[in-house]
Amino acid sequence: MPASRIVFAWAVNVLALWIANGLFGGVRIHGPAAYLIGAAVLAVANAVLKPVLALLTLPLIVLSFGFFYLLLNVAMVALAAWVAPNFAVRGFWTYVGVVAILWLVNWAVSAFVDRTVGRPGLGGRPS
Repeated sequence: MPASRIVFAWAVNVLALWIANGLFGGVRIHGPAAYLIGAAVLAVANAVLKPVLALLTLPLIVLSFGFFYLLLNVAMVALAAWVAPNFAVRGFWTYVGVVAILWLVNWAVSAFVDRTVGRPGLGGRPS
């Protein structure tokens, strides 16, 4: 994965955390370091830890019709809140809301970039 794509994904996660902080009273993220470290922890956890945990808990994910996968996403946000300074989330439903905002912002930005810039060879507009 090129470095520019990693930085872009990191910036999108920072944006999503900023939006979640503004929308939910139970989210407290103070200072640029909290956003940057929180987004970095989310990126690493989602790339490394979550696939392993999803594979190990696949029977639970299937039996719960995917609900347990939502809990894995909540755990990734909880890990980011635990590691990053000045980053706190209060309440289970606030965690679920943060997960939803992270998903929505990442989906929207990816869809926008795919439509405007395109990804050659992946169905996007050719350059």
